[in-house]
Amino acid sequence: MTGTQRRLHLNAFLMEAGHHEAAWRLPHSNARADFDLRHWIELAQLAERAKFDSLFLADGPALMGTGEFRPPGQLEPLTLLTALSQATSRIGLIATVSSTYNEPYNLARRLASVDHVSGGRAGWNIVTSAGADEAANFGLDDRPGHAERYARADEFLKVAKALWDSWESGAVVADKAAGRYADPERLHRPRHQGTYFKVAGPLNVERPPQGYPLLVQAGSSEDGRDFAARHAEAIFTAHTTYERAAAFYADIKARTTAAGRDPEGVIVLPGIVPYIGSTEAEARALAREFDELRVPEYGLRQLAAVFETEPSAFELDAPLPDFILARPKLEGSQSRSDLIIDLAVRERLTVRQIISRLGGGRGHFEFIGTPEQVADTIIAWFEGGAADGFNIMAPALPSGLAAFADHVLPILRAKGLFREEYEGTTLREHYGLKVPENQFRN
Repeated sequence: MTGTQRRLHLNAFLMEAGHHEAAWRLPHSNARADFDLRHWIELAQLAERAKFDSLFLADGPALMGTGEFRPPGQLEPLTLLTALSQATSRIGLIATVSSTYNEPYNLARRLASVDHVSGGRAGWNIVTSAGADEAANFGLDDRPGHAERYARADEFLKVAKALWDSWESGAVVADKAAGRYADPERLHRPRHQGTYFKVAGPLNVERPPQGYPLLVQAGSSEDGRDFAARHAEAIFTAHTTYERAAAFYADIKARTTAAGRDPEGVIVLPGIVPYIGSTEAEARALAREFDELRVPEYGLRQLAAVFETEPSAFELDAPLPDFILARPKLEGSQSRSDLIIDLAVRERLTVRQIISRLGGGRGHFEFIGTPEQVADTIIAWFEGGAADGFNIMAPALPSGLAAFADHVLPILRAKGLFREEYEGTTLREHYGLKVPENQFRN
């Protein structure tokens, strides 16, 4: 990027009918969007027409909630990305996959396959899975401890990289005359034996076009930040204020430097949930429409799940209880619980107000305003050292993503901050990142 204007990176975070928990109830929403392939294809094509760097699918290996108040299921993301890869040609394709409930060989193979069939557009959001309900689906009485999950993820990624590298670029010779397909000297067996895994290799899929899929991380706990500093090439993060985002940004860049990596090679993307109207009044009315469709019981259950307690521990019109304000040690989502406590204390919110604020983006930054105000806020965070770009989390889909593409992106483009056309074909090229060196190359 030396000598050129720094540009925003934008990722379209897709979630069935939208990020707001009541989006499926809107009159124009597709209530069955979760399993409607045509819906996902249309979203992917919309994001690609807008020239987003990438799209992103969240995931967890358990039912979301009880199913009573919000669509609880989701298509397996790597399967869905494979379908979307055939309906698009340039946009990056990122999915969340847990390192806790997978094995390195199978997952490295699946991710390499998606990178091949998409022509080098795959990305992996590495999560360690915070929910006890997820553990129960894999024969465990509870999830492994927070530190152990990250230690396992660290070794998991080491094995995955070795498997992706197990084919050198010149391994396939495909010499028909000689009857020689591959050079066995360029196929490597990692023979990894560690604390959590014993894997021989090599992988039975050629090295991915990008070397490795783009490596994304989304945890903001101490363990998560250290993991990101060692491995992440993009970071998805949640902050409700510019100050908190700027502090996180500075901390991640410093940790990356301390880990011996170039901080410019780590793209920090906080989430923004934009409610866009032609006037402020129209935008506020849109946000109210969503809020009035919420079911408080759902929000209360979700809040209780974050703090690993029961809904009965809360009173809707009272502040958070003292035992939560004392920040108990949690094995689940530590960074998200801290964010909620900080928000509640800073704004003196009741539990009812907290679950209203979390309804749209689960702790991500919500902004209500005109296209110009949304663009100005994005630019302020970008130029002020709080972000390299954003996860765009439309409260309703496809309408919210279309509004952003049609009304906010032209403003950013007019200022030279976002691309007019794709300049590369791979996800790494969109993010300005190089193909990693092969560790087995002589």
